[in-house]
Amino acid sequence: MTTFNDTLLRAARGERTTHTPVWYMRQAGRSQAEYRAIKEKYSLEEITHQPELCAYVTRLPVENYNVDAAILYKDIVTPLPGIGVDVKIKAGVGPVISNPIRSVADVDNLGEFNAKEHTPFVLETIKILTEEQLNVPLIGFAGAPFTLASYMIEGGPSKNYNKTKSFMVSEPQAWFALMDKLADMIIADVTAQIKAGAKAIQVFDSWVGALNVEDYRVFIKPIMTRIFAELQKENVPLIQFGVGASHLAKEWNDLPIDVVGLDWRLPIKETRANGITKPVQGNLDPSLLLADWSVIEKRTKDIIDQGLEMPGHIFNLGHGVFPEVDPEVLKRLTTLIHEYSAQQIQARS
Repeated sequence: MTTFNDTLLRAARGERTTHTPVWYMRQAGRSQAEYRAIKEKYSLEEITHQPELCAYVTRLPVENYNVDAAILYKDIVTPLPGIGVDVKIKAGVGPVISNPIRSVADVDNLGEFNAKEHTPFVLETIKILTEEQLNVPLIGFAGAPFTLASYMIEGGPSKNYNKTKSFMVSEPQAWFALMDKLADMIIADVTAQIKAGAKAIQVFDSWVGALNVEDYRVFIKPIMTRIFAELQKENVPLIQFGVGASHLAKEWNDLPIDVVGLDWRLPIKETRANGITKPVQGNLDPSLLLADWSVIEKRTKDIIDQGLEMPGHIFNLGHGVFPEVDPEVLKRLTTLIHEYSAQQIQARS
């Protein structure tokens, strides 16, 4: 039997490892030829509702790239229909919601989420992967309340989140009621993922960087604290990530999480200089995957060197893999990360 590779879990706990572990956001799909062939037949929703197929898509990058973790293939809006949100994922657009939130009454009309009832296909996918197919940790995930609320209030993707931020400050009663509803859903969803076999969890607050620090502290941080405090009871590593949110990294360091996820804007050395002591994840700019290999190699080695200054670094991109990326580049990058970090760790020991 193949030995289980727990390097990512140990790095997430701040333990020393023999190499820097790596996985890539959106590693499952998009740039993979096998995935594109599947997408010609099935939508994202159709894939996630077929556990065997979804498990195949999830494990593909582990087999193709030799990464140290799999990330469950699904969308952050997957649990929303369970609480009564009419959401469809439209190709080239993203999640589109036909019953947007406009009032406290709209929030009160939302139901309660039950994973076994509303997303049994997700739990079955996790069981297939963790009981039969993976020798690396499976990362489960959820969208964070602000990011989910932005879709629910705007009715779909937004560039500026004007309606969301206005609703947040002008309708605080409705806002906090919505935060509580979403927190309950997230806790139930993620707890079920863990019990089904997920070994780590990432919470994507993809769009929270649109807020300033003070609004984050007032309108978001209390609910994130409640969510992570509940999830801590399950005793798996918890990762927080957002895009364009470098100004919130110190706030995240206060949360009951294990790993602070960084996009490409904030260097690891600056993160450490700012007093962030938790393990970190990141943070190669994904755009550089289209650059010459010499550029990729130099930037990657620099990130690894910074990450090795303290125990607890998980290599990742500063955001997700995009369709134009050559899978061979990701495979070569993984090998570089493993080999270079192992050499550096050995030289320092």
